[in-house]
Amino acid sequence: MTEPPRQITLAEWDSRFEAGTAAGWTQPDYGGPLGRHIEDGDLRLSRLLYDNSPAALNLWNFLLTEEVRLQAARAKGDKIVGAMKDLGTVPVMAYSLPGVTAFYPDGAWWTPCLMEFSSGVLHGADSLGIDESFCPVRAMLGAFAAEKHFPAPDLLICSVGATCDDFSAIAQRVNGLGHPILWWEIPHRRTPAADETSLRLPGGFTCPLDQVVFVQSELERIRSSLEAVTGHRLTEYALRRGIQAANRVRRALRRLRTMTFTARRCPLPALELLIAEMLAIHFCSDRPAALEVLTGLCDVVQQRLAEGQGYFSEDAVKVFWVNPVADLRVMNTLEQCGGRLCGTDYMFCHALDDIPENIPPMEALARTALADPMAGSAIDRAGRICRDITRYGSEAVVISRIPGASHCAIEGTVIAGVIGERLGLPVVELEVPPVCDAFMPTLNTRLGALIETAKGRRTS
Repeated sequence: MTEPPRQITLAEWDSRFEAGTAAGWTQPDYGGPLGRHIEDGDLRLSRLLYDNSPAALNLWNFLLTEEVRLQAARAKGDKIVGAMKDLGTVPVMAYSLPGVTAFYPDGAWWTPCLMEFSSGVLHGADSLGIDESFCPVRAMLGAFAAEKHFPAPDLLICSVGATCDDFSAIAQRVNGLGHPILWWEIPHRRTPAADETSLRLPGGFTCPLDQVVFVQSELERIRSSLEAVTGHRLTEYALRRGIQAANRVRRALRRLRTMTFTARRCPLPALELLIAEMLAIHFCSDRPAALEVLTGLCDVVQQRLAEGQGYFSEDAVKVFWVNPVADLRVMNTLEQCGGRLCGTDYMFCHALDDIPENIPPMEALARTALADPMAGSAIDRAGRICRDITRYGSEAVVISRIPGASHCAIEGTVIAGVIGERLGLPVVELEVPPVCDAFMPTLNTRLGALIETAKGRRTS
């Protein structure tokens, strides 16, 4: 059932699934026809275009069955840990313990897109005083209020400090609904003074030793709470094994990104790459399965590269994308306008870098938390973006602003300014609502203009 890479509709995928099943396709326990998720309310799926590989089908089915895994974990008696905002640190600790499933309630921010506003979570947030002037992650509040989309966690943990003000306000409302939160602080990462001991962080940033010591003390509080909830000690040995397992997932994702972004012809579309990157944050509530899904995608890309197969033409403009989009359809639109994804910063690059394995594990996790690009200045983040642009040979940059998000007010302008000054590349800032159908003509125009500008620079 192998065939050249091609983007197909949901209906085509279901027909392909039927033929594949008849030919003997094996399916994981979360497998099945993609169209069945429409019955669960994921209406947006009918408007997307998908990669036609079985590995891509596994990716989508894995993503869309997370609630099923969480409910199964609750029925089995596992402890469920909700981690909010830190994006890649607390889940590593949680999965180092037996009988624990961790997830990010933050992920509810895609619910209005997937369900095309039919879920009612935004209306629920409105009724609690968190209106559309806030980031779309307010959908999380509506999900907690409705007690839908995920089971109530046994332990709910949220980072504050150098994080989004909107998120902190929304999390406080969640706490007020009767879901007590264990708060922990990430300080604003700063450049060490001349007389301070400087430590290097994953991804290339640096910070003073005392900041690492402080964050490590905060993570020790989390360790104590995890031990109290689960009844198991979170030993140094268990943490080391948990870090090693997390790094295997991160390395698989890094391999996938590198192969795709450096290929002469695009071997995997932008939409599947976006979903794949999300797996590294909390493994979509099943760490071994997340590794299997990413490994399967790597195998497909490697085979396509070996056979010279790919999407679009070789002269498709290489676009670096900053910030995740609220509406997944926009990633298809980029390619329809003549671009291909060639580098990303979806606000959690620290979840893609290896966690150090040659230092004490709690210190390693503290360094990883401080490597969050959002915990430092926008100029620092822009510097990392510029390094990645140079590495992948990106020709243009899209910065997708998140409606209502406090950090997007000037951050995009700062990043665009640094990119223009250092690299001279064309940059466009877009604001992407949860469902952008009404804005699609404008998005097409602006993305099309960016693509044409980048092509014009090739001959100038």
